[in-house]
Amino acid sequence: MDEALGASPGSTQAACQHRSPPIHDTFWRRILTRLAVSIVNTKGLRHLFKSPGGVIFVSNFCIKAGPFTTLAEANVLRFVRENTTIPVPTVYCAFTDQDRTYIVMERIRGTMLASTWYRRSEESKAKILSQLRDMVQQLRRIPPPKDIGVANVDGGPIYDPRLPNDSFWGPFDTIDDFHRQLRQGTDGHHPEDPPDLQELISFHERPSPPPVFTHGDLSSLNILARGDEIVGIVDWETTGWYPPYWEYTSAIHVNPQNQFWQDEIDKFLDPMPYELEMERIRRRYFGDF
Repeated sequence: MDEALGASPGSTQAACQHRSPPIHDTFWRRILTRLAVSIVNTKGLRHLFKSPGGVIFVSNFCIKAGPFTTLAEANVLRFVRENTTIPVPTVYCAFTDQDRTYIVMERIRGTMLASTWYRRSEESKAKILSQLRDMVQQLRRIPPPKDIGVANVDGGPIYDPRLPNDSFWGPFDTIDDFHRQLRQGTDGHHPEDPPDLQELISFHERPSPPPVFTHGDLSSLNILARGDEIVGIVDWETTGWYPPYWEYTSAIHVNPQNQFWQDEIDKFLDPMPYELEMERIRRRYFGDF
């Protein structure tokens, strides 16, 4: 398992693709998808169809084909639709062609919470957060596969650009293996280690509950609403089976455009202050962004 950790992003991504099957991969879907991407990338048209994140919008379709797009993300969307009532885009096809992965999915018409949150009443915010709490609980109630450690939906490498050194990690047979890699192999308790580092190692070495299914980036930028109803949760590329605290600590560490969202996290996720402090210690010693 650990060989993947030292691999280049491209080779690890290839391993991820190998585990994840394509969806509705037909000759004509490939041709039409690549043609649409080619036309949109024509000079003069990019600004009309592309979002700031590089996603292409064509009518009621959304095409994702970035350098770190994987088939695992497409399979996550299908998995979530089959196991929860969470609104996610329907995947029309997903395939890899010449080392590039394309996902063609439904375009959900909604507004990012980040764009409207300050204008919402407290009652409106409460309705949104209540829905979000229920959706997160649905994810966490999905039984993990037998013998899963930390992995993506298909048992392959996880993807998280916030992790140090590489964007693709694992998969890991156990949560303990994942923790050991997070602290770059630092093990044992040495008298010269700072007390907070020793506490982090002790935390990581505790018996862990089973992993839970985790979105991994519940930012207000990834939640779409119409009125007081959540109509879509998007950007599932970081999703997988993780330690139970990972959803909370990942949501707290927001990007600079999303600082206000930190004040809302405890209203839809169970607070985990000790685990959060341990993550802050890990980031201090072993880096993240």
